[in-house]
Order: sequence, then C-alpha cells, then structure tokens
Amino acid sequence: MRILIIDDDLEMCNLLMRFLQRKGFETEAAHNGHKGILKFKESPFDIVLCDFRLGDKEGREVLKEIKTIKPTAIVIIITGYSDIKTAVDVIKAGAYDYITKPLVPDEVLTVINRALKESVNTAHIAQSADPVSTSRDKQELKKFPSDFLVGNASITRDLYQQIELVAPTNYSVILYGESGTGKEVIARTIHASSSRKEKPFIAMDCGTLSKELAGSELFGHVKGAFTGALNDKEGHFELADGGTLFLDEVSNLSYEIQAALLRVIQERKIKRVGGNKEMEVDVRIIVASNENLQDAYRKGRFREDLFHRFNEFSITLPPLRQRKEDIPLFAAFFLEKANEELNKKVEGFDEEVIQTFLNYTWPGNLREFRNVVRRSALLTAAGKINQKVLPHEIVHTHPAEETSTSTTEFAAPRPSLELKELDLKNAAAQAEYDTIMSVLKQVNFNKSKAAEILKIDRKTLYNKIKNYESLS
Repeated sequence: MRILIIDDDLEMCNLLMRFLQRKGFETEAAHNGHKGILKFKESPFDIVLCDFRLGDKEGREVLKEIKTIKPTAIVIIITGYSDIKTAVDVIKAGAYDYITKPLVPDEVLTVINRALKESVNTAHIAQSADPVSTSRDKQELKKFPSDFLVGNASITRDLYQQIELVAPTNYSVILYGESGTGKEVIARTIHASSSRKEKPFIAMDCGTLSKELAGSELFGHVKGAFTGALNDKEGHFELADGGTLFLDEVSNLSYEIQAALLRVIQERKIKRVGGNKEMEVDVRIIVASNENLQDAYRKGRFREDLFHRFNEFSITLPPLRQRKEDIPLFAAFFLEKANEELNKKVEGFDEEVIQTFLNYTWPGNLREFRNVVRRSALLTAAGKINQKVLPHEIVHTHPAEETSTSTTEFAAPRPSLELKELDLKNAAAQAEYDTIMSVLKQVNFNKSKAAEILKIDRKTLYNKIKNYESLS
C-alpha cells in the first residue's frame, strides 16, 4: 500500500514516513500542495495524508484537485483543534476523515487501516462514485436527517450500525438514553431510513399528558365525548397511519392507557374516545424511555405484556461523556447551525475552548452542548469563541463533579445571580431553582415523581424549567 504525505513541516513528514514504513507501507512526501498534486498525477497512491495549512495551498484545494484526478481517492486531512470547523467542511467535500494535532501514531494507523478496509469492502461501489462520494460520505450522509451529525467515535458507529440494521424492518424499537442524548432524532433517523419514509412521522411526549387526555391524544375522540370535545379529533395513531409513531417517556402512561395501547398494537385497530367505529391503522411504533422498562414492569409500574410487544429491538444511546472523540465535530456542527440562525460568521473555537469541552462531563448531553454553543455564538461579536463567553459551570468544573453520571433536564447552563443583582425576588427564584434541582436528582430526573414530591402538576414543573432556561 502506498501513502503520499503532503505537509510543509519537514520534520513531521519524516516522522510519519519512518513510522508508516515500519508498519509495512510505502511512503513518499511532498512539502507543498503543488508538488503533492504533481506526485499524485505521476503515480498512484492508496491514501493521501494532507495537512490543511500548507504554504501555497489550503487542504481543501488539494483535496478538490486530487478528487478531480481520482474520484475514489482516500484523503485524510491533518488539522489543529482550532480548524475543526474547516475539517468538517472538507469531510463534506469528500475527505475520508481528519486527524488532529499533535498526532498520535496509533491513531493515524487506526484511521488508515479503517479507510483501507472500507475501501476494499465498497470497491464495486467506488468505481461509479462521483467526485465527492467516498464510502464514508455514504455511511454518514445517506438517509440520515440533515439536523444531526454522525460522529466518529466507535460507540457512535456501533449505534448507527444498529440503526441501519433495524430501520428497513417493521420491528418496534425501544430507545434508552439519558435526557438530551437525541432519542427523537434517532427515531426520526430510523423512520427516514425505512420504507415508511414517505409517510408521516408523528411524535408524542407521553410525560406531558394527564391520564384523561392521553386517550384522546393517542386515539382521537368524537364530538361530545367529554366536556370540551366540541369537534371530532384525529388521534396520533390516525395521523401516523402508514408511517411511524414515536412515544417519548412511554413509562409515564397510566395503566389504563397502557392496556388500551396493547389492544391497539395487537389488533391494529383503533376506536376514538366516545365512538363506536373501529378503524384499521398501519403504524410502526418507536418508544423512548430514560428508565429500563424491564425494571419498570418488575416493579409494577409498566405492563409486562406491553413491554414485550415493544421490545422487538432495543437501542441504548450513549451519553456524550462516552463520546469524547465526537465533541469537536459536534462543536463545529452546532456552531454552523448557530451561525445560520443568528446570521453571524463566528469562525470557530480557541483551542482551550475545545479542551474545556473535552474535560466537561455534559450532564445534559447533546441538548446542553448545542445550547452552550448557541449561547457562546450569540455572545461572540467576531472571530473565534473563547473561554470568556462560556458558562461558569463548564469552565470551572471541579474533579468531583466530573465523576457524576446523573442526567439533567436543563438544556441550558444554570443561571447564576451576582450579589449586586440579588434582590428578594431573585433570591426566592434561586431558592426555588435549588429545591427543584435537588428533588430531580433524588428521583433520577423523573419529572413525574419530582412534580408529585414538589406538590405541583407536571405542566407547572415544565414551565418552571423553561423559565430557568430563558435566564441562562
């Protein structure tokens, strides 16, 4: 196997060449973009390792020209953390992957071996690929929603392999994961990758519904079925007919509604609340829960027969703290979305910011991460995001806090009150916030239980959480 190294750092080139030669590769080096392109034209190479910042060209220019010469060429970009946003862009343009400095030899070797393996497995496809259709592009970009990014961590790749396996089937799926790990996005991904993708995807948050309303929302009702039923109403099953119904926090449904749900799944027929007419429905069901439903039925909180109906396939979404390798990618991705939303051109992140992101445990997972990036982009007038605009909790995380594995329902960082602003109203708000957080932690962030302990209804708790988010 032949590898071309394009880097204007002579010492780096020599180190890489010696290392790869010891591993059995043939290597050549070019010390600027122009010479690298000429070498690639003159003789074939299996892989190109190209630094993004070259003296005469940028890595994206070299990538473009190499892809013009050989559309199936495997190009790996070498970059610093501060160039992660650019690295993501060149991956979209056809680069196989990126490696960050300082280089770790074993990481370089792992990426090269993975690229070669995937190249062999997809050789018959690559022959007809267009200039930006590498095997990695196909894996990451085909049929997945545009508002979500597939990461590089091995645990993330395992997740998406499971998705690709189950998506074409009609299996019911249980998604487990902490708050903020993206369960609804994964449900949408499964739907978008299935034969039902042209039909509706309907999502329902079971945790926000009272027992009285759940039946109406799921199955619909007829006019006059109950006080306030002024017109006939379609339920979520009817709306999702032919497509996919996603039930979030399904364990919060009452036992009576669980029984009705089981009957509908078994018979594939629904009857609106207050009605007599049965209607056939064809719906694939995906459910999500942040607690193990098997444990829930053993404790008498969930029907065992309904659990087995749902449990044709289950997927556990990893928390962000177990996906450190994905953090720079997601940072750039969320920043790109924030720039579009805010109509700004924030250029990226200081290296110390990326390191701070890597050191933090992200109890709110991707939801928290996205909101931190959005907030930081809002506070950055120009240039790159620096430490000054990050929330205090992230910059000053103590080691003891980093060992925590609890989840949080707060998508945004905790608001803090400065002494000069501490009037009676703010003091009361802070005390209320601390009380809510304390109770949520005691019940493992089960909002239904928290609302019961706090002696408020669930809707009030949701509203208070949203108010705190708006303060951050």
